[in-house]
Amino acid sequence: MNALALGLLAALCWGIHDLAVRYVSQSVSVIASLMAVLISGAVFQFGLVATLGAFDPISGTAMISAVAAGGCYLLAGISMYAAFQRGPVRLVAPLVASYPVLSVSLAIWRGASVSPLHWLAVIAIGVGVSVVAAKSERDATSYPAAGPTAVLSLLAAAGFAAAFALGQYATEQSDEYSVSLLIRLTAIFALGMIALASRRSIWPGSQALPLLCVMGVLDAIAILSVIAAGGMPNAQYASVAASVFGLLTVVLAWAVLREKMVIRQWLGCFVAFAGIGYLAL
Repeated sequence: MNALALGLLAALCWGIHDLAVRYVSQSVSVIASLMAVLISGAVFQFGLVATLGAFDPISGTAMISAVAAGGCYLLAGISMYAAFQRGPVRLVAPLVASYPVLSVSLAIWRGASVSPLHWLAVIAIGVGVSVVAAKSERDATSYPAAGPTAVLSLLAAAGFAAAFALGQYATEQSDEYSVSLLIRLTAIFALGMIALASRRSIWPGSQALPLLCVMGVLDAIAILSVIAAGGMPNAQYASVAASVFGLLTVVLAWAVLREKMVIRQWLGCFVAFAGIGYLAL
């Protein structure tokens, strides 16, 4: 499986995960829901490592990068959950998914070769997702002010870009299973400190817990897929391809949550997938 295929697997998992975030965030606090997702994902990863016998010691440099990635991933998660709590999906998902431009920029800074046509494909993904995000005249639902929601979404995008770059760098020096598990454990520890300092409960309630556990497994598979691409050629394309999760989330919101979509938004879907297709060449 190449970096692009791993990115598309991550996109599928995150697309379903983010739709569930929008649903569960209406009744469960950000800290409680995110903690349940992180812990259930960690349990899944522990089981995977135990089954495969894939745990290897992490070198000092890789450990520092993985811990930093965990902090960035937590920042992204808190920001994204808060943004989805505000809604709508069509605004939040595309803005969170805008991180590929940062991912490709970081790859160039590290010496990767990216052609103008590849940049055009990245732009096409962003344009397509943005068109899908445009408000439909048929949707009369009211949401909180868009400004803070947009800021939270962009903060999440920056957090994801940094987490993926740091995680892939760590994977170049160590095992992807160990790195992704350390990223998640770092995020759990930091979130626990935040909950303790703010005196917030981390119990989401028995009714929401099963869905949150499924979300945790989906999130674990997604982050492992992106991090595992770190040792492959064109690793940055896993992050780019994974960004299509925003588009999938919007389409799922249309199908499940009944958010309205018009013809130009479906055309946006085609443009974004065309960009992903070019990156596969």
